Amino acid sequence: MAAPTKHALLSPSAADRWLHCPGSVALNENAPNKETQYTLEGTLAHSIAELKLRKYFGISPDGGKKPIGPRKFKSELAKLQKHELYQPEMDGYTDTYVDYIEDIANSFDSRPAVFIEQTLDLSNFAPDSFGQADCILLHGNDLYINDLKYGKGIPVDAENNPQLKLYALGALIAYKDFWQIDTIHMTIIQPRLNSIKESVITAQKLTDWGVFTVRPAAQKAYNREKEYHCGDWCRWCAAEATCRERSNTVTQAVEDFKGLLPPKLSMPEFSKLLHKLDPLLKYAEQAKEYAQNALMQGEKIPGWKLVEGRSKRVWDNQEAAFKALTDSGIKKELLWHNEPYTLSQIEKQIGKKDFEAAAGSHVIKQPGKPTLADEADPRPEYNPQSTADEDFKELIPKNDG
Repeated sequence: MAAPTKHALLSPSAADRWLHCPGSVALNENAPNKETQYTLEGTLAHSIAELKLRKYFGISPDGGKKPIGPRKFKSELAKLQKHELYQPEMDGYTDTYVDYIEDIANSFDSRPAVFIEQTLDLSNFAPDSFGQADCILLHGNDLYINDLKYGKGIPVDAENNPQLKLYALGALIAYKDFWQIDTIHMTIIQPRLNSIKESVITAQKLTDWGVFTVRPAAQKAYNREKEYHCGDWCRWCAAEATCRERSNTVTQAVEDFKGLLPPKLSMPEFSKLLHKLDPLLKYAEQAKEYAQNALMQGEKIPGWKLVEGRSKRVWDNQEAAFKALTDSGIKKELLWHNEPYTLSQIEKQIGKKDFEAAAGSHVIKQPGKPTLADEADPRPEYNPQSTADEDFKELIPKNDG
């Protein structure tokens, strides 16, 4: 499996943060690069997807035309499938990504130019910056930037996505001497969320964004200017828990509402309070996690200490314990019980495609539990009355005429 991609100081993946908060670059510069199970899993999925694309388009890792035969493909895929994080479902999810790109290529009246895992120089807009695009297609006057997101925790949108737009800017610079590019199509493929999101922008509008938005912000960030701004991008910052700007911003919510407490908040005031409390609660959890990690590493936080949590009883040797119980006359039925695997566990073990073919018709989606969300949330509004109508429909006497 290929090693994880080295990141630039002003990397496209962190662009949402450094474009909004230039000072965060200095705060993150010496932060350790933490490899997690999820990042390693994503790297493996990208390697599988890359291999499948190279086979389909007949492109070797050096970019030249060199068809991959069935035996070579099977051998390379088998190597990736031996990885400890490999799951059969990865094949189905990477197939979704590859199928999408194949469909684009097959919609053209001639073969497109294809670039897979292409490194792009972005220094024309952000000093010393570069990035690696998953798959680029060029046909006619159109450029296609396709990005695989294997994670399933956070839905990623393609509209105004700075990472995709930076890749597109890099591609414009790289291919401007060979292609007249007028329109850019940018797509996020997030197969584990069954999500494919697309966005279209003209080359001129994208270039204007690069010149008038990216360049000045990138220069500030590169110069380590101490300009800080708090927002959604904070969740990608290594200094999130200890950043003074974020602390001041989220705790200001308490100060702002001192005069709005008794006797009773109006609904508009209560709405403002909810908006201010949400980031405060999230920040509180992040601060507690940071404090625990710091204390575990031997740092001292005045007024705080680690204590042992609630203890849990466990067997020192389950096999020996169960033998002692059965020897004393306890029936085995009182020691064991059988439970089926969950739907998700079964799908993960046998693979998404095989699961869908065998049992997809038996899967239904139950409505989720109502949850509070900002009105800007893209999900449709929940209607309690419609649910109540369904619940009581069977209780309403039918009019037989």
